[in-house]
Amino acid sequence: MRDPGLVVTLAYDGLCTFEFGIAVEIFGLARPEFDFPWYRHQVAAIEPGPLRAAGGLTFAVDGGLDLLAQAQTIVIPGWRDRNAAVPEDLLAALRAAHERGARIVSICSGVFVLAASGLLDGLKATTHWRYCAELQARYPQVAVDASVLYVDNGRLICSAGSAAGIDACLHLVARDCGQAVANRVGQRLVMAPQRSGGQAQFIEQPVIHSPRRDVAALLDWLQARLHEPLSVAQMADFLAVSQRTLLRRFHEATGISPKGWLLQARLQRARELLTHERDMQRVAEASGFASAESLRSAFRQHVGVSPAVYRRRFGQNGGKAGITSAL
Repeated sequence: MRDPGLVVTLAYDGLCTFEFGIAVEIFGLARPEFDFPWYRHQVAAIEPGPLRAAGGLTFAVDGGLDLLAQAQTIVIPGWRDRNAAVPEDLLAALRAAHERGARIVSICSGVFVLAASGLLDGLKATTHWRYCAELQARYPQVAVDASVLYVDNGRLICSAGSAAGIDACLHLVARDCGQAVANRVGQRLVMAPQRSGGQAQFIEQPVIHSPRRDVAALLDWLQARLHEPLSVAQMADFLAVSQRTLLRRFHEATGISPKGWLLQARLQRARELLTHERDMQRVAEASGFASAESLRSAFRQHVGVSPAVYRRRFGQNGGKAGITSAL
């Protein structure tokens, strides 16, 4: 296996500690379990010290921006402030590194640095769902996708929120060393195998946003009957109101329609069942889907992966054999 080369992680005053730790954990630790060359890792300061990270930590670095000229991979942790200007010398160093073939990985709000460099112009990108609208407004030439965990543009990879940075970094390990190696790194992190980039950042949970007792009672009634066919007319009858009143009250209490709430609740039930139930038709019936195929279709559309892939990742025996395909 070829040498994966030097990974340089950027450091700055106001550093996001967790995102920085992801890069160190995956690329900077010794890997005696492998009999092939592992990444070399160094930390590059973008400015003079002392450098303080979130949580009050201070730390030393291996060098400055000159290290970027030697890096095969550069990691940009979450940026200290999305409204803070990015130093021009950093942007120039990133452009030069990309021009000579280096790969650049941004984690969470680190994408604002990458976007400021102009390297993402015309490409797809993502970041934490809370920042996607802001990123799109500030950089309209970037195609922002709020629904995915990470985006791989070849030599430019950007991830969503902090934990998605782990998935993006493991994805890079899989590219360099194979999926089996990435899975073993994930096991050492005591986490499920790396998730695909197309998986949804999150799935809205069916929760109550206001304390209406009548709607709360209705939700309890629905939750106990997810396996049954349920209609708006039945819900209105339960509350003894018109269907129009039911729709208004339901939206006021939950923020979504009854149909949307039912779909989310059924998908959540299916996710719970998939961790231990092998028969897809039984999962579909118990969670209120008309067939196994309708469950697969809804799962792919709203969760981002197939039920089979979800089971392999999160089931009782998940993570032991790795993932070879999405069924």
